[in-house]
Amino acid sequence: MTMDPAHGTIGGNDTDQRDVQNNNFAENSQPHQEPRRVNNDPRARQQKGNQVRRDRRDVHGWVVLDKPIGMTSTQAVAVLKRLFNAKRAGHAGTLDPLASGGLPIALGEATKTVPFVMDGRKRYRFTVCWGEERDTDDIEGRVTATSDQRPSREAILALLPRFTGVIEQVPPRYSAIKVQGERAYDLARDGEVVELAPRPVEIHHLTLVDQPDSDRAVFEAECGKGTYVRALARDMGRILGTYGHICALRRTLVGPFGENDMIPLDQLEALCDRAASGEGSLADALLPVETALDDIPALAVTRADAARLHRGQAVLLRGRDAPTCSGTVYVTVAGRLLALAEVGNGEIIPKRVFNLTGLTASPGRNERN
Repeated sequence: MTMDPAHGTIGGNDTDQRDVQNNNFAENSQPHQEPRRVNNDPRARQQKGNQVRRDRRDVHGWVVLDKPIGMTSTQAVAVLKRLFNAKRAGHAGTLDPLASGGLPIALGEATKTVPFVMDGRKRYRFTVCWGEERDTDDIEGRVTATSDQRPSREAILALLPRFTGVIEQVPPRYSAIKVQGERAYDLARDGEVVELAPRPVEIHHLTLVDQPDSDRAVFEAECGKGTYVRALARDMGRILGTYGHICALRRTLVGPFGENDMIPLDQLEALCDRAASGEGSLADALLPVETALDDIPALAVTRADAARLHRGQAVLLRGRDAPTCSGTVYVTVAGRLLALAEVGNGEIIPKRVFNLTGLTASPGRNERN
């Protein structure tokens, strides 16, 4: 067995927990079969009225959708699941309907790696409109306070250090945080007064990018898990002696996924159309499952050791060439992802085993821009 160094990439919220928690080391997989044309195989469809439903298939990998404004994260997952005719899908980091940009969507076995993306850094480019505070802290909400004051560039720049590092932040009332078992946004929509406790979040970088006019300022922020950009706009507005809310928001980084990985929905739909006519492959839109694991070490094992790990059995580390690392690794055999495992006490202990039978990323997608 040999040890590969970790890839030097920084490693993002909601997903289907049934997918994330699936940890069956002895899953029975069937050989992948390309779906037959629905018109020629009645067993491959169920008809209801004029709608045709194809049997779902195994698809494994990541698609980083450049989500358009107006679409919810849940809707985006449903669209991709339909386009790929995939059995399982989930996203790694909710993006508001108002926002555009990177929404990583995990298909199939990639759902087991969602937590690694969720825990990674995120980068946003956002515009704050001064002079109004809204109940949702963005442009879609009801105006709750106004001010004629407008901050100067100097005042904004002087404020930024107060919002850099670990800070206490009160989440927006319209958020998915649960209050006594209910989502905060559901309570707020019902007219209830929602008081959320402040919590620590980390903002790595916050810069003023542009100030088109006195009413608007454009920022870029790189932050950790749980940070609300809407709350950032609200709090800056209050301290600056005016009010503020988000009027434009774009996410440019989620964990290891940046703008070079994003694919617009219209391009993805066009690729699916070409694939349906035999002129391309949906595999070209997929990033490998292990892309989400870029910042943890990779450990290559022999086929004999791989067989034990696939059965959920630990493997002893023997010989002078045995790796000296400890902690979480992802295990490969013959260049193929096998498992997530813990290394310690002289052995490899499998935690999640991958069964990648079905449609996976094209070989060229392993080398990213």
